[in-house]
Amino acid sequence: MPKGSPELTNARKEEIINACEKLYQTMSFKEITLKEISAETSFTRTSIYNYFQTKEEIFLALLQREYELWNVQLGEMMKEFPALTKDEFADKLAHSLEKRSQLLKIMSMNHYDMETGSRPERLAEFKVAYGNSLRTVMNCLQQYFPEMPPEEKQGFLYTFFPFMFGIYPYTFVTEKQRAAMEQAGVNYAFMSIYEITFNCIKKLLKD
Repeated sequence: MPKGSPELTNARKEEIINACEKLYQTMSFKEITLKEISAETSFTRTSIYNYFQTKEEIFLALLQREYELWNVQLGEMMKEFPALTKDEFADKLAHSLEKRSQLLKIMSMNHYDMETGSRPERLAEFKVAYGNSLRTVMNCLQQYFPEMPPEEKQGFLYTFFPFMFGIYPYTFVTEKQRAAMEQAGVNYAFMSIYEITFNCIKKLLKD
Protein backbone atom coordinates (compact mmCIF):
# COMPACT_ATOMS: atom_id res chain seq x y z
CA MET A 1 0.00 0.00 0.00
CA PRO A 2 1.50 3.40 -0.94
CA LYS A 3 2.17 6.02 1.68
CA GLY A 4 -0.52 8.63 2.03
CA SER A 5 -3.40 9.77 4.16
CA PRO A 6 -6.31 7.39 4.80
CA GLU A 7 -8.48 9.94 3.02
CA LEU A 8 -6.35 9.74 -0.15
CA THR A 9 -6.28 5.95 0.00
CA ASN A 10 -10.06 5.76 0.36
CA ALA A 11 -10.57 8.33 -2.40
CA ARG A 12 -8.44 6.32 -4.82
CA LYS A 13 -10.22 3.10 -3.91
CA GLU A 14 -13.54 4.81 -4.58
CA GLU A 15 -12.27 6.08 -7.92
CA ILE A 16 -11.32 2.55 -8.94
CA ILE A 17 -14.64 1.12 -7.76
CA ASN A 18 -16.54 3.87 -9.57
CA ALA A 19 -14.62 3.11 -12.78
CA CYS A 20 -15.55 -0.56 -12.49
CA GLU A 21 -19.18 0.35 -11.83
CA LYS A 22 -19.26 2.59 -14.92
CA LEU A 23 -17.89 -0.15 -17.17
CA TYR A 24 -20.31 -2.71 -15.72
CA GLN A 25 -23.23 -0.68 -17.06
CA THR A 26 -22.32 -1.63 -20.65
CA MET A 27 -19.89 -4.57 -20.37
CA SER A 28 -19.99 -8.03 -18.83
CA PHE A 29 -17.84 -9.21 -15.94
CA LYS A 30 -15.69 -11.29 -18.29
CA GLU A 31 -15.13 -8.40 -20.71
CA ILE A 32 -13.86 -5.96 -18.09
CA THR A 33 -10.10 -5.97 -17.45
CA LEU A 34 -7.79 -4.06 -15.13
CA LYS A 35 -6.49 -2.20 -18.17
CA GLU A 36 -9.95 -0.92 -19.03
CA ILE A 37 -10.67 -0.03 -15.41
CA SER A 38 -7.42 1.96 -15.18
CA ALA A 39 -8.33 3.85 -18.37
CA GLU A 40 -11.37 5.22 -16.50
CA THR A 41 -9.22 6.46 -13.58
CA SER A 42 -6.63 9.22 -13.18
CA PHE A 43 -3.73 6.81 -12.59
CA THR A 44 -2.04 3.83 -14.21
CA ARG A 45 -2.90 0.15 -14.15
CA THR A 46 0.23 -0.49 -12.08
CA SER A 47 -1.05 1.91 -9.43
CA ILE A 48 -4.25 -0.10 -9.10
CA TYR A 49 -2.22 -2.99 -7.68
CA ASN A 50 -1.49 -0.80 -4.68
CA TYR A 51 -5.16 -1.08 -3.75
CA PHE A 52 -6.57 -4.15 -5.49
CA GLN A 53 -4.67 -7.13 -6.90
CA THR A 54 -7.40 -8.52 -9.16
CA LYS A 55 -10.54 -7.30 -10.87
CA GLU A 56 -12.43 -9.76 -8.67
CA GLU A 57 -11.34 -7.73 -5.63
CA ILE A 58 -12.65 -4.56 -7.26
CA PHE A 59 -16.00 -6.16 -8.01
CA LEU A 60 -16.14 -7.54 -4.48
CA ALA A 61 -15.56 -4.02 -3.15
CA LEU A 62 -18.39 -2.79 -5.38
CA LEU A 63 -20.68 -5.49 -4.03
CA GLN A 64 -19.60 -4.60 -0.49
CA ARG A 65 -20.58 -0.98 -1.13
CA GLU A 66 -23.97 -2.09 -2.44
CA TYR A 67 -24.62 -4.06 0.75
CA GLU A 68 -23.57 -1.07 2.85
CA LEU A 69 -25.95 1.23 0.96
CA TRP A 70 -28.76 -1.29 1.42
CA ASN A 71 -28.03 -1.43 5.15
CA VAL A 72 -28.38 2.36 5.32
CA GLN A 73 -31.71 2.17 3.49
CA LEU A 74 -33.06 -0.41 5.93
CA GLY A 75 -31.80 1.58 8.92
CA GLU A 76 -33.60 4.67 7.66
CA MET A 77 -36.76 2.62 7.15
CA MET A 78 -36.67 1.42 10.75
CA LYS A 79 -36.29 4.98 12.03
CA GLU A 80 -39.00 6.42 9.81
CA PHE A 81 -41.51 3.63 10.45
CA PRO A 82 -41.45 2.37 14.06
CA ALA A 83 -44.21 -0.15 13.26
CA LEU A 84 -45.33 -1.90 10.07
CA THR A 85 -47.86 -4.57 9.19
CA LYS A 86 -46.72 -7.66 7.30
CA ASP A 87 -47.92 -6.23 4.00
CA GLU A 88 -46.30 -2.86 4.69
CA PHE A 89 -43.00 -4.51 5.62
CA ALA A 90 -43.08 -6.66 2.49
CA ASP A 91 -43.79 -3.55 0.42
CA LYS A 92 -40.93 -1.51 1.86
CA LEU A 93 -38.36 -4.32 1.86
CA ALA A 94 -39.25 -5.11 -1.77
CA HIS A 95 -38.88 -1.44 -2.71
CA SER A 96 -35.49 -1.32 -0.99
CA LEU A 97 -34.19 -4.10 -3.27
CA GLU A 98 -35.82 -2.48 -6.28
CA LYS A 99 -33.35 0.38 -5.73
CA ARG A 100 -30.42 -2.04 -5.51
CA SER A 101 -30.64 -3.83 -8.87
CA GLN A 102 -26.85 -3.63 -9.18
CA LEU A 103 -26.47 -5.53 -5.91
CA LEU A 104 -28.74 -8.26 -7.27
CA LYS A 105 -26.95 -8.35 -10.63
CA ILE A 106 -23.45 -8.74 -9.19
CA MET A 107 -24.40 -11.32 -6.58
CA SER A 108 -26.28 -13.48 -9.08
CA MET A 109 -23.76 -13.30 -11.91
CA ASN A 110 -20.26 -13.26 -10.44
CA HIS A 111 -20.32 -13.89 -6.70
CA TYR A 112 -18.37 -17.15 -6.70
CA ASP A 113 -15.66 -15.81 -9.02
CA MET A 114 -15.24 -12.68 -6.93
CA GLU A 115 -14.81 -14.56 -3.68
CA THR A 116 -12.40 -17.15 -5.05
CA GLY A 117 -10.35 -14.46 -6.83
CA SER A 118 -9.90 -12.22 -3.79
CA ARG A 119 -7.37 -12.27 -0.97
CA PRO A 120 -8.60 -13.46 2.45
CA GLU A 121 -8.35 -9.97 3.96
CA ARG A 122 -10.49 -8.49 1.16
CA LEU A 123 -13.01 -11.30 1.52
CA ALA A 124 -13.19 -10.67 5.26
CA GLU A 125 -13.92 -6.97 4.66
CA PHE A 126 -16.77 -7.95 2.37
CA LYS A 127 -18.16 -10.49 4.83
CA VAL A 128 -18.45 -7.71 7.44
CA ALA A 129 -20.86 -5.83 5.15
CA TYR A 130 -22.74 -9.05 4.31
CA GLY A 131 -22.99 -9.98 7.99
CA ASN A 132 -24.31 -6.51 8.78
CA SER A 133 -27.05 -7.06 6.20
CA LEU A 134 -28.09 -10.28 7.91
CA ARG A 135 -28.16 -8.49 11.27
CA THR A 136 -30.05 -5.51 9.87
CA VAL A 137 -32.82 -7.66 8.37
CA MET A 138 -32.98 -9.59 11.65
CA ASN A 139 -33.31 -6.27 13.49
CA CYS A 140 -36.20 -5.39 11.17
CA LEU A 141 -37.95 -8.64 12.04
CA GLN A 142 -37.40 -8.07 15.74
CA GLN A 143 -38.75 -4.54 15.54
CA TYR A 144 -41.80 -5.24 13.38
CA PHE A 145 -42.68 -8.77 14.47
CA PRO A 146 -41.54 -9.23 18.08
CA GLU A 147 -44.02 -12.07 18.51
CA MET A 148 -42.34 -14.14 15.77
CA PRO A 149 -40.42 -17.09 17.32
CA PRO A 150 -36.60 -16.90 17.00
CA GLU A 151 -36.46 -20.01 14.83
CA GLU A 152 -38.95 -18.46 12.38
CA LYS A 153 -36.87 -15.26 12.18
CA GLN A 154 -33.80 -17.39 11.48
CA GLY A 155 -35.75 -19.36 8.89
CA PHE A 156 -36.76 -16.11 7.18
CA LEU A 157 -33.09 -15.09 6.84
CA TYR A 158 -31.93 -18.45 5.51
CA THR A 159 -34.70 -18.49 2.92
CA PHE A 160 -34.71 -14.83 1.89
CA PHE A 161 -30.97 -14.31 1.41
CA PRO A 162 -30.48 -17.34 -0.86
CA PHE A 163 -33.64 -16.25 -2.72
CA MET A 164 -31.96 -12.90 -3.47
CA PHE A 165 -29.42 -14.67 -5.71
CA GLY A 166 -32.19 -15.60 -8.13
CA ILE A 167 -34.03 -12.28 -8.34
CA TYR A 168 -31.95 -10.68 -11.09
CA PRO A 169 -31.98 -13.60 -13.58
CA TYR A 170 -35.76 -13.89 -13.22
CA THR A 171 -36.43 -10.17 -13.68
CA PHE A 172 -33.91 -9.22 -16.40
CA VAL A 173 -34.28 -11.39 -19.49
CA THR A 174 -32.57 -10.72 -22.83
CA GLU A 175 -34.37 -10.97 -26.16
CA LYS A 176 -32.30 -14.05 -26.95
CA GLN A 177 -33.50 -15.69 -23.75
CA ARG A 178 -37.11 -14.75 -24.47
CA ALA A 179 -36.89 -16.22 -27.97
CA ALA A 180 -35.30 -19.42 -26.65
CA MET A 181 -38.04 -19.86 -24.04
CA GLU A 182 -40.74 -19.34 -26.66
CA GLN A 183 -39.06 -21.90 -28.90
CA ALA A 184 -38.84 -24.34 -25.98
CA GLY A 185 -42.47 -23.78 -25.09
CA VAL A 186 -41.67 -22.26 -21.71
CA ASN A 187 -44.48 -20.07 -20.41
CA TYR A 188 -42.44 -17.18 -18.99
CA ALA A 189 -44.32 -14.58 -16.98
CA PHE A 190 -42.39 -11.34 -16.51
CA MET A 191 -42.17 -10.06 -12.95
CA SER A 192 -40.37 -6.97 -11.67
CA ILE A 193 -37.88 -6.97 -8.79
CA TYR A 194 -40.58 -5.49 -6.60
CA GLU A 195 -43.25 -8.02 -7.55
CA ILE A 196 -41.15 -11.16 -7.13
CA THR A 197 -39.65 -9.90 -3.86
CA PHE A 198 -42.96 -8.72 -2.41
CA ASN A 199 -44.61 -12.08 -3.12
CA CYS A 200 -41.74 -14.01 -1.55
CA ILE A 201 -41.73 -11.91 1.63
CA LYS A 202 -45.50 -12.22 2.02
CA LYS A 203 -45.30 -15.99 1.75
CA LEU A 204 -42.44 -16.18 4.25
CA LEU A 205 -44.29 -14.05 6.78
CA LYS A 206 -47.53 -15.95 6.26
CA ASP A 207 -45.79 -19.28 6.81
